[in-house]
Amino acid sequence: MGKTYKFADNISTDHIIPGKYYHLRSNLPELAKHVMEDADPEFTQNMKEGDFIVGGRNFGCGSSREHAPLIMKIRGVQAVLAKSFARIFYRNAINIGLPAIECDTDKIKEGDELELVLDKGIILDKTTGEEITFKALSPLMQKILNEGGVVNYVRKYKDLPT
Repeated sequence: MGKTYKFADNISTDHIIPGKYYHLRSNLPELAKHVMEDADPEFTQNMKEGDFIVGGRNFGCGSSREHAPLIMKIRGVQAVLAKSFARIFYRNAINIGLPAIECDTDKIKEGDELELVLDKGIILDKTTGEEITFKALSPLMQKILNEGGVVNYVRKYKDLPT
């Protein structure tokens, strides 16, 4: 379970990784201290490991900074839930082992406590009692997430996912 932090539509990779910290891209733990800072200056002080980022449409748009989902994962974000994702952000998130879940986020409010049941395609809102369903990820995508990303998958299975 984790608490939600809700953001608007069109959260770009520039919101996720503020440009003024781009020089830290070789120091990911330091860069992760600034995740989402431009969208919510208090996010990194308030969020706890296992919390959720909830967005609207087109989450992760903009430049293809592969560091964006990686620093979210390093910071302890459990999953990103959004109505839709920029394609490259979505693939980067899955590839590094961060669940990116497309679902209706309208009923999720800032601060709600959620439980993600990934293999069943269910999000339980423990605050409101709502059950939000989403299209379950493919077995391969679940395997990649379970292994912590595509690199770990390849290390374990000695082959690229097909």
